[in-house]
Amino acid sequence: MSEDNIANGVFSRTSTDGELISDGSYNLAMGLVLGWGFLVNWWMVKNIPASVITGVDIRLFLLAYFASCFFGVYLFNKSVNPLVSFIGYNFVVVPFGFVINVVVARYSPALVLEAMRITGMVVAGMMVLGTLFPAFFKRIYGALGMALLLVIVVQLVDIFILHKDRAIIDWVVVLIFCGYVGYDWGRANNIPKTLDNAVDSAAALYMDIINLFLRILKILGRRKR
Repeated sequence: MSEDNIANGVFSRTSTDGELISDGSYNLAMGLVLGWGFLVNWWMVKNIPASVITGVDIRLFLLAYFASCFFGVYLFNKSVNPLVSFIGYNFVVVPFGFVINVVVARYSPALVLEAMRITGMVVAGMMVLGTLFPAFFKRIYGALGMALLLVIVVQLVDIFILHKDRAIIDWVVVLIFCGYVGYDWGRANNIPKTLDNAVDSAAALYMDIINLFLRILKILGRRKR
């Protein structure tokens, strides 16, 4: 693999020195990596009380959260070794798990299961669309990034200045991450099918899916009030 391909991240890779695997093995590897992340998150929710997490100073928590996530993303984007990429993936899964734990604790198990079901259906639909129309999702990628950045700014203003919680923002975020799922799935299937690329692609999809799930759960929670 050329140094340019490594520097540009997993989804810019057009060649590889690694061993190519079959389409079925590639998709199975992505599924297993995703399943591992969800299993770790489930274990954390079941075994770590939310009060333990909320008892940590918020500044320390955010520092550790972002440091772990950025380090994990750096590892799986830069590495061409599937084991190193998998370690990087776990540096993302664990801090996400802490956030999921705190959020899920606010809702009933039935509502959480409903959010999981809806998220699963939405993700499956977007994967189909990403497979059928990869060029479309590639065209809107820039707009998705700008929209996400704008949403983050608006939410920060709402939280720290206006002290508001706008329901429309949750719907916008759902649409944005639907787009990201379609985009990441489409490009995951347009790079060399190696074990390392499968791990890296699953890591990107994991972050899309978890963000989508959390927003869907929040929307459902509003409806049940």
